Amino acid sequence: MLETTDVRTAIAALSVGVTRSGKASGMATLTPLHREVVAGMPRAENQEVRVILATLQPGDVTPYHSHRFPVTVYVTEGVFRLELDGRDPVEIHPGEVFVEPPHIKMTGRNPDPKTTARMALFYVCDPETPFADPAER
Repeated sequence: MLETTDVRTAIAALSVGVTRSGKASGMATLTPLHREVVAGMPRAENQEVRVILATLQPGDVTPYHSHRFPVTVYVTEGVFRLELDGRDPVEIHPGEVFVEPPHIKMTGRNPDPKTTARMALFYVCDPETPFADPAER
């Protein structure tokens, strides 16, 4: 028989990292993937949360661009190589997370000649803000 929890208890449990399980007994396991303090988050009364799945075929390269707000990249398959102005290139592998900083010009690529790169992108922005702004080198 499944247990039910009142809303107040469930909210309190979430604030300390515990969730109820769908099984008759037990708790779901939470595995933190990444935690980072960032600057540049939107400050308007309303924000828009976006989650995007991206696929880069072998050798694909993104346009040179920047973002207005931090973008979190979680790679699920392949390798995603980021080249950010003024920084060493970063390679993000499956299960790894990287936060792209705002207002930094960059390009991304799939350096593998045989494997598709897939990733989930998470970010918060002012409503209707474009995902990226084109940049000149």
